[in-house]
Amino acid sequence: MKNISTYVNQHKDRFLEELIDLLKIPSISADSAYKKDVLHTAEVVKTRLEEAGCDHVEICETAGYPIVYGEKIIDKDLPTVLVYGHYDVQPPDPLNLWNSPPFEPVIKKTELHPEGAIFARGACDDKGQMYMHVKALEFMTKTNQLPCNVKFMIEGEEEVGSSNLAIFVKENQEKLKNDVILISDTGIIAKDVPSITTGLRGLSYVEVEVTGPNRDLHSGLYGGAVANPINVLAKMIASLHDENNHITIPGFYDKVEELSKEERAEMAKAPFSLEAYKKSLDIDAVYGEAGYTTNERNSIRPTLDVNGIWGGYTGEGAKTVIASKAYAKISMRLVPHQDWENITQLFKTHFESIAPKGVKVEVKPHHGGQGYVTPIDSIGYQAASKAYFDSFGKTPIPQRSGGSIPIVSLFEQELKSKTILMGFGLDSDAIHSPNEHYGLFNYYKGIETIPLFYKYFTELSE
Repeated sequence: MKNISTYVNQHKDRFLEELIDLLKIPSISADSAYKKDVLHTAEVVKTRLEEAGCDHVEICETAGYPIVYGEKIIDKDLPTVLVYGHYDVQPPDPLNLWNSPPFEPVIKKTELHPEGAIFARGACDDKGQMYMHVKALEFMTKTNQLPCNVKFMIEGEEEVGSSNLAIFVKENQEKLKNDVILISDTGIIAKDVPSITTGLRGLSYVEVEVTGPNRDLHSGLYGGAVANPINVLAKMIASLHDENNHITIPGFYDKVEELSKEERAEMAKAPFSLEAYKKSLDIDAVYGEAGYTTNERNSIRPTLDVNGIWGGYTGEGAKTVIASKAYAKISMRLVPHQDWENITQLFKTHFESIAPKGVKVEVKPHHGGQGYVTPIDSIGYQAASKAYFDSFGKTPIPQRSGGSIPIVSLFEQELKSKTILMGFGLDSDAIHSPNEHYGLFNYYKGIETIPLFYKYFTELSE
């Protein structure tokens, strides 16, 4: 790839302006109030793919939000790379914790990003990383250096489970036929320590509802005489972990993959400072399952976390009430071989069984997905490794991620091809949190690195 750094440097202001325009659109798929914004974002992505050099781009309707499909086929005998990304974003709540409005992008210099970072919802997850691929295509087409075919599949429901994408993939296998799938929705260890994500955790997401009396009650007249759903829910949730932070659901660990001492030793070679980790989160101690390191807890071990809990009166001042209902949203991150539907059923059976008399419990499954591990001896991994080495001057470290991209396991099942996770984000980018951001260094570095993957994948496929 000739002159890629020069091209990026010449056009970096435009690249940034285009990303800012994309980040201004509140494409929140979880909230129907933003439906028009989500649909508008799909149109913008379509236009940008056309401008970048795709010969054919279409908006494919689904039962939910549409999928933007684009392609540039230069020779059917050459390999085909399928790029996946998403244009929807997480809700920005709580808004009061943002230092600047989530959909009014600003560039700020930080200790970690002296060259600047762009602060906005979706900056890293996934608009910034998805858009690197669009600009990488632009470079390759404008300089006539695209070495193989490329297809894009950019969806608008990743943050709500990708259920319609699963249907689309199953019904469009010929359209999506490829030799490798490329995704940038993960990260690297540090700006000077490249890494390739080789594993993702699965996910089971549920909502629970505990119902007590048929109406809210006066806590003086009824307190101590009837079950308080909030108290009950808190006790039930607390019982889901034991004193070693081991999950207590029967059968939960039956299929958990136990890594060997050798594999864990390889993982431990990745640079990591526990003190820096604690400092970055402003905590004085880490917390988790006994017998495992911090990096093992957040990547190779399953978890159960409460993502939200509510009920009763939460307004200003006091209201002495026993609520009729209490609710919680709970997610379980799963490791390879744990089936998310099986885990969901195990959770439902267990949670309903531990409910005391006096309340009714309902468990509502939301969405989920399987875990995924990609081999490091594949052509795709080798091509990514060479690309990172050329761009960073260092061989990337393979590492497993604690996050989930539920659709990845379906890709392999339906499209029979491996997925390569070439992320450029950092753990500190605050994805899903207030003040999400993405370093300008990382954004431009991604645009420079991605074309090298195309080059090496094509060469290694010959």
